[in-house]
Amino acid sequence: MNETTTDTPLRKVLGDRTAKALATHLELHTAGDLIYHFPRRYDERGEQTDLRALEIGEQVTVLAQVQSVSVKPMRQRKGNMLEITIGDGSGATLTCTFFNQAWRERDLKRGRWGLFAGKVTDFRGKRQLNGPAYQLLSADATQDEAAEEIEEFAGALIPVYPAAQAVPTWVIAKCVRTVLDTFQPPADPLPAGVRANRNLVGIGTALHEIHRPTSKEALYAARYRLKWDEAFAVQLTLVQRRAKAAESPGEARPRRDDGILAKFDAGLPYELTDGQRTVGEEIAADLAQPHPMHRLLQGEVGSGKTLVSVRAMLQVVDAGGQAALLAPTEVLATQHFRGISQQLGALGRAGEIDGDPAGTQLTLVTGSLGAAARRAALGKVADGRAGIVIGTHALLYEGVDFHDLGLIVVDEQHRFGVEQRDALRAKASRPPHVLVMTATPIPRTVAMTVYGDLETSTLSQLPRGRSPIASHVVPPEKPAFLDRAWRRVREEVQAGHQAYVVCPRIGAGDDEEPPSDNEPARRPPLAVTEVAPLLAEGPLHGLRIGVLHGKLPADEKDAVMRSFAAGDLDVLVATTVIEVGVDVPNATVMIIMDADRFGVSQLHQLRGRVGRGTAPGVCLLVTESVEGTPARERLDAVASTTDGFKLSEIDLEQRREGDVLGASQSGRHSHLRLLSLLRDAKLITDARAEASSLVQDDSDLSNYPALAASVAAFVDEERAEYLEKG
Repeated sequence: MNETTTDTPLRKVLGDRTAKALATHLELHTAGDLIYHFPRRYDERGEQTDLRALEIGEQVTVLAQVQSVSVKPMRQRKGNMLEITIGDGSGATLTCTFFNQAWRERDLKRGRWGLFAGKVTDFRGKRQLNGPAYQLLSADATQDEAAEEIEEFAGALIPVYPAAQAVPTWVIAKCVRTVLDTFQPPADPLPAGVRANRNLVGIGTALHEIHRPTSKEALYAARYRLKWDEAFAVQLTLVQRRAKAAESPGEARPRRDDGILAKFDAGLPYELTDGQRTVGEEIAADLAQPHPMHRLLQGEVGSGKTLVSVRAMLQVVDAGGQAALLAPTEVLATQHFRGISQQLGALGRAGEIDGDPAGTQLTLVTGSLGAAARRAALGKVADGRAGIVIGTHALLYEGVDFHDLGLIVVDEQHRFGVEQRDALRAKASRPPHVLVMTATPIPRTVAMTVYGDLETSTLSQLPRGRSPIASHVVPPEKPAFLDRAWRRVREEVQAGHQAYVVCPRIGAGDDEEPPSDNEPARRPPLAVTEVAPLLAEGPLHGLRIGVLHGKLPADEKDAVMRSFAAGDLDVLVATTVIEVGVDVPNATVMIIMDADRFGVSQLHQLRGRVGRGTAPGVCLLVTESVEGTPARERLDAVASTTDGFKLSEIDLEQRREGDVLGASQSGRHSHLRLLSLLRDAKLITDARAEASSLVQDDSDLSNYPALAASVAAFVDEERAEYLEKG
């Protein structure tokens, strides 16, 4: 029989029909794709899956026995329903339903054991699998005999694979077994020295043991080796990228002692925090180097990142260059323009009657500018009069030409793609310095794995005078709490303060997802355009209420924000358009409706819009989630702390690791499957150290061609671009 390699098409090993199913439903095309489709967990021989531990919405595969069978006519439509009850011997049961498939009663006899796979749903308080895929074991098999049969089928440790309804886990297991019978593993790409240093098994052993483990110890060693491959590939890519950036030519923008920055610092009405000083020195030193800075600035909501970026921009202007601040929304870009203009004062109005001749000019470039205003702004950008240019995606358009772009500052970097940042970089005559900022604190392993090509600075200290924020969950089991929340808004307004009410969507029909056939319909998220009039006619009657969302015309959004900032509105009912950058110190209370529809980081960002002045802030998280549910636990965690770094760990625990690593963004099949940013911190750190050592001696891995090819396979072009986003 011919040997099977990672490049062998599955149709040559499994036949056209099976190969087509794997390709269509799981995007598995070659033997390598299948071999790297790792089990998500393992069941043990003789141990039954505990049905009591199943959660609603979970995709499961259970080994169970048919306990009862019945066929019932359906009341609301023609046909019948076959209903079986299965159990695992623990006393817990699960219902399986099949519509118009009464013929299955011939196989699903009482007492038969089988594997059943599907999504756990709830129907009238009973857990069920609707139309599950199943494979029955031999008729009249005892529990022990069933376990033996499964061992023969899948091994002592039974692999449970990520599957699809049309391709259940046992079909995948059979396919893997067939491929492994003739599989010739690739030459081991890891240098022998690394394998020896880290006590790693060979790649062939690892790939066999992860699918057909001979023992728990062998399985652990296999998983550890394959995790190492994933971490090492990513870290090599990032270390190489950082080394390349350090060697690329740029233009030094050293600090001047007698420039705009010095005047700006002298006129500040408050002292910089220790963190702002330290980070400022790090950035100043980077800007003075003759190669481009690539730095990530992360910091708590309200920690003063914008001020740090302004000082960096002024250093570049002092050195004869221009700085561009790229913001994700017009609301935020306009807010930055106003805020920085106010901070600079006369230093930002060079050429005007009341301007400082030693200063510079600011200009704002957004998509909603009129023709005349756009021409004026672009003229200042092109001839260099505007030292600081603030804008949205409009900065990327053709026709926006810089005189000498020296620094790009990207605010809330996760909202921009690689192409957008590259488009702005291309407007510089030489590679510019880049500072990317995020107010979402990033766990250390994420920073090392996703942003590992960037130097990282962190601001964790809040400026003096910032007020504490109290957070509370407003639960469904206590309706009076919501009434109290609206009274609290009225009390804050009567005390001269203002409030935000945040809703998950804009209006009826906006971003609604239809329920699936097997799930009960969920109430649509509350909408700004629906909630605002209800509040105006009800609990907030008589207060001045404004509405803000992303679909409003730019001039209307600007007018609403101006009114709110000026105190002409008492309450702003908004979407997450206010999530970042909006700074109204007089706002002291925020009510987030359907708070369970938001992520942890998003809730933390939103909460940071209050308590920005001297008066204490309060954030109320309104939810219908009951105690004990994951959604409620998430909200309770947010309410329990304002420490963004603690919340970032909670966020990471609750998100799919693949999303964090970028697999979902790449839109392509990825081999990154096993690495956990939470559990594998030491492994990632070790991989980073080995990668740094290797690249220091051999930057392009020319002495390790197999390793270079392996890295290219793990971190394909799209993933490399994702990792570059920083």
